[in-house]
Amino acid sequence: MEVLIVLVLIGIVWMVSPKRWRKRFLLPFCVTLVLCLAIMSPWGVDLATQGMLANLPQDTGETVQAIVVLGRGDDLRQRRIEKVEKLWQQQRSSRVFASGMLDAEFMLEQFEKNGIPKTALSGERCSQSTEENALFTSAVLYPQQVQKIILITDSPHIMRSMLVFQASGFQVIPHPVPLPDHWSAPRKSLLLLREYAGLVKYSLTDRFRQRTAEELRNPPADVADKLVKWNCQLPMVDRS
Repeated sequence: MEVLIVLVLIGIVWMVSPKRWRKRFLLPFCVTLVLCLAIMSPWGVDLATQGMLANLPQDTGETVQAIVVLGRGDDLRQRRIEKVEKLWQQQRSSRVFASGMLDAEFMLEQFEKNGIPKTALSGERCSQSTEENALFTSAVLYPQQVQKIILITDSPHIMRSMLVFQASGFQVIPHPVPLPDHWSAPRKSLLLLREYAGLVKYSLTDRFRQRTAEELRNPPADVADKLVKWNCQLPMVDRS
């Protein structure tokens, strides 16, 4: 209904406006508005989501060395937790690793409450971006010779996450989790637009470049420093 009202108002403004205004101002505005409405519609969201998922490798069902789940805030935790627990029950891995500053500790607590042994749980609580998710996870898991992983995050985030984790030395089986059903189409579309922009930004800034074996053995200085000073590893390591 709101869209129809907007279109009617645009039509009225178009009819009463001078011709010179139509071409110079109203036409570009109308084209931009129609594109925005299309992107924020349910079918626009579905199309953009399918575009994000189209080129993901298929899961063949093989076991992996770790299930890695990324944090993304309160609204998106529960479905990720459920996905991890389902894969655990299917015996896809003997290890679960959680990554994310505000999410990792909470998720590990939930996994333990729901029956995953504490000995199978680990993570890092310092990363604040997708790139840092990969860098901190690699800094912890690469020395333990963990390379093949299942990666869990939401559908819009999965492509960028997969590419940056591959660049950080992992063989990745992506497991995208749908966005919450109660989210509106405009809210979903904004997250999708952000992720498409993130893909472009990461590509232009060379963040999908494959790191060398030497780089994997020696994480960036700021990452290595934070791991120690911020006590990033979970369960937390007593360094006293």
